[in-house]
Amino acid sequence: MRTDGSDQEGRDTPPGPVTPPGTVTHESRRDAGKGAHSTRDALDGAITAIAAAGCETPRLDAELLLAHVLGVSRERLLTDRDLVVEGPAVRAFQNAVRRRAVEREPVAYIVGRRGFRRLELAVDRRALVPRPETELLVELAAAKLPRGARVLDVGTGSGAVALALKDERADLHVTGSDLSEAAIELARANARRLSLEVRWMCADLFAGVEDEFDAVLANPPYVAESERTSLAPEILRHEPHAALFAGEDGLTAIRALLAQVADRERVRLIAVEIGAGQAPAVVKLTRGAGFQAVRTERDLAGIERVVVGER
Repeated sequence: MRTDGSDQEGRDTPPGPVTPPGTVTHESRRDAGKGAHSTRDALDGAITAIAAAGCETPRLDAELLLAHVLGVSRERLLTDRDLVVEGPAVRAFQNAVRRRAVEREPVAYIVGRRGFRRLELAVDRRALVPRPETELLVELAAAKLPRGARVLDVGTGSGAVALALKDERADLHVTGSDLSEAAIELARANARRLSLEVRWMCADLFAGVEDEFDAVLANPPYVAESERTSLAPEILRHEPHAALFAGEDGLTAIRALLAQVADRERVRLIAVEIGAGQAPAVVKLTRGAGFQAVRTERDLAGIERVVVGER
């Protein structure tokens, strides 16, 4: 997970079915002054406000918010010169811009969805916003696991990893677990909407979990307490702290995870997402847990982002 907030809005995916709070019309521009605004004018004002607040992608943010309010795709927003913002949409867009600029709320929480691999997930404050770098866990597992393997996604949050893996490898038996019951409720709702069969459980790492899994994928908390003050407002103010922080060095949850998996000899593969600079320590911990073949995988920014262990 990046800590500067710049990946909060990440991938632009077409909006799913929504009930737009305003009305999209094709009035001429000369009629737009009758309580309505052109999309260009609305965007210009929003971009100025969001940029002044210090957000790193003000134009993208404004476009995603306005597309959401109008219930159109971002592509249509940028190409349909006859669209105007009027009626309830004016107030709805102003409120969305305020939440982004003043409250620094992530765009994903404001619009209520986020793209992840081939899926569009519902997201809210019950779980972290799915990050692009976390897709590495899915990519590695989808390519490596044998047919019919049983997989546990630890710290599933919104269910992003478990659902994406099941979507791409229907043959796998996938379970998602999380300490947060609220997060599990969100994951279940995503599974129902996407019609993907994944089992869910509320658990603290492996406590009460049967020894039935061939592989473990994990995106545990790994932000050090010392980094708290350096986090972007989008993260610190809005995302669940229990899913972020893991002791003074950020490794408390990872140490516990690997200590518990050491006794589960059926687990032949483990892949753990880590923070920048944590690779040497986590590689050592993974070897200590009995995984002889250990390697790291880098994200698109070149950071060692996932530690993979096999035995």
